[in-house]
Amino acid sequence: MNLRDQLAGPKDTIHLMTDDLRPSEQDADQSRRFLFDDADIRGEFVQLHRSLQDLLAVHAYAPGVRKLLGEFLAAATLLSTTLKFEGRLILQARSEGQIPLLMAECSNELQVRAIARGAEHATSEDFAQLLAAGVLAITIEPVQGKPYQGIVPLSEHSLADSLDAYFLQSEQLQTRLWLASDGQQAAGLLLQQLPPQLHCDVEVRAQQWEHVSALAATLTADELLQLSPESLLYRLYHEDPVRLFNPRHVHFQCSCSLQRSRNALAAIAAHELEEILAERGHIEVDCEFCNQQYRFERDELQDLLLAGPDPTVH
Repeated sequence: MNLRDQLAGPKDTIHLMTDDLRPSEQDADQSRRFLFDDADIRGEFVQLHRSLQDLLAVHAYAPGVRKLLGEFLAAATLLSTTLKFEGRLILQARSEGQIPLLMAECSNELQVRAIARGAEHATSEDFAQLLAAGVLAITIEPVQGKPYQGIVPLSEHSLADSLDAYFLQSEQLQTRLWLASDGQQAAGLLLQQLPPQLHCDVEVRAQQWEHVSALAATLTADELLQLSPESLLYRLYHEDPVRLFNPRHVHFQCSCSLQRSRNALAAIAAHELEEILAERGHIEVDCEFCNQQYRFERDELQDLLLAGPDPTVH
């Protein structure tokens, strides 16, 4: 089976509509893959509403931070769909700006979460001020196998520009992203060139890539946020044969757990655990992503108190 057949699968559909249908709130959290039938190019379109709202409900972020978190969440979802793995993709920015650290992650099952650390005093809505002098890391953590990380300087203009630069320098297949967020919902479009199967001529491939990219570049943020996948693709590519896949649903779900919290405690020296227990009688671990609290009594930590920190835990 070739790559195009793997991407298409048995349940894809073809339907492009002429009316500007806005996705309902119920259907908004989804990722839609599409293929160009006469070009070695694939795309992915994601819109997030409920998942972003669920994420933001547990934090009091400023408007600029909310918007940026939406873009990061949309980007992490798009990027995770380009990979064939069981695990998660993490998009992380560190900066000297008003947001020291911002992170979004998406699993292969499109479970998403995100957080901004140290952003309590962020007031700007300008990307360059929020993430000044920053670096962007893309980390792939498969369930089996070793993690992989790529790092690129953050552009002063946008997350999308930073990601475009990352793919350009990584010498991978041509890839471009367009992102939008208003702090209540977020959306993104990804285009990626596939290995040559339909066309091997370099010039033909370049012309096709330029064609689909130039049309995508005409999109506005409002169109990304408001149009249904069918309407958006019709508006861009109504003269091109496009195959639109069935939706995959995206939802907010934190990956924290009782065991992962206990693993974190295993990295703390036994005498420090004893000091906390002596003061409080128990130890609480709070997840900063979802505010879930895990409580441990002394008798649940006896092995850690005896063993001390495990240098392999991280």
